[in-house]
Amino acid sequence: MTKPVQPSQTGAFYAQAVASFGISVTAMGIGLVYLPAEPWVRGFLALGLLYVVTSTVVLCKVVRDRQELAGVTNRVDQARLDKLLSEHDPFKVEV
Repeated sequence: MTKPVQPSQTGAFYAQAVASFGISVTAMGIGLVYLPAEPWVRGFLALGLLYVVTSTVVLCKVVRDRQELAGVTNRVDQARLDKLLSEHDPFKVEV
């Protein structure tokens, strides 16, 4: 049974993703603080930003969980096929 090659994330990619997220949220927060608008407008935009961030995190988790489930299903199917092939003897003659 051959194991498929899984691409791995490098530490630099992980650090870049975390830094990008932190910088973008910080920049939006600073922009909301200095926005020349009434407090209720800034509050509404801050709630919108919070909603976008949390829904993005949930979407990422759902996509990851579906991908992992597909991987487990493929491994189970591959194990069944390997077992059938290992038990099959094409030269066996039944009397």
